[in-house]
Amino acid sequence: MDSLSSILLGIVQGLTEFLPVSSSGHLVLFQNLLGFHEPELLLDTSLHIGTLAAVLLYFRGDVAAMLGELRDMAAPRKGDAPNRSLAERIRGSMVVWVLVGNIPTALIGLGFRAPLERMFGSVSLVGAMLLVTGLLLAITRLVPAGDRRLGLAAALAVGAAQGLAIIPGISRSGATIACGLLLGLDRDLAARFSFLLSIPAIVGALIIQVAAERATGPGVFVLLAGGGTAALVGLFALRLLMGMVRGGRISWFAPYCGAAGLAVILTARFF
Repeated sequence: MDSLSSILLGIVQGLTEFLPVSSSGHLVLFQNLLGFHEPELLLDTSLHIGTLAAVLLYFRGDVAAMLGELRDMAAPRKGDAPNRSLAERIRGSMVVWVLVGNIPTALIGLGFRAPLERMFGSVSLVGAMLLVTGLLLAITRLVPAGDRRLGLAAALAVGAAQGLAIIPGISRSGATIACGLLLGLDRDLAARFSFLLSIPAIVGALIIQVAAERATGPGVFVLLAGGGTAALVGLFALRLLMGMVRGGRISWFAPYCGAAGLAVILTARFF
């Protein structure tokens, strides 16, 4: 793996992590095209760290508010309504729903880790799951704009969608945003929750990978080139997607996923 290849994969990761077309699926395809038939796990991690940096930067206001919520739950600030209970503060807290949503993600990731990771070697599966992603996105076109707030059921459902999105070809952003929209969440809230939900998931996956002593792969410069590219391209893609979700246009990505899925299935024998 050289720096040019890592930059190419960084561009792919930065675009597809946020645009609802499956970053894992595209990385499997491009790694196969570049001749890496076994997943470069450390490079994959550096690319995800790059897009994590993009999320933290783009949603820095939300992240700061979430940190403030944690502080206020532990020690309410002066001036808070004295009759506002802990339960009331929890119901209106984004950080609580992000943590709750990551429970099913963690259970799916830990419980089915081995079989899910084996799926990364199947290009045909990527094609089939891209078709599933396209169908999910197409369905959102039929859903009117909602105004529902986050709650326990919605947080758990979106978290489960995030857990299932470890399957290559299932878009994490597409599955979680579509799930939120189908549950009646406000469009902006569905998109914001989707990306804020990804923060603990990415950090947790990194910890698990390092703990498993699988941190082998290309050199530091190659990793930095890929991760840095993913961060810069990711910021652009994130801004683009947020505008499209707010405008009710996320279904525009469905034809691409459908066409890509069919093309992959038809040409899988060459990989």
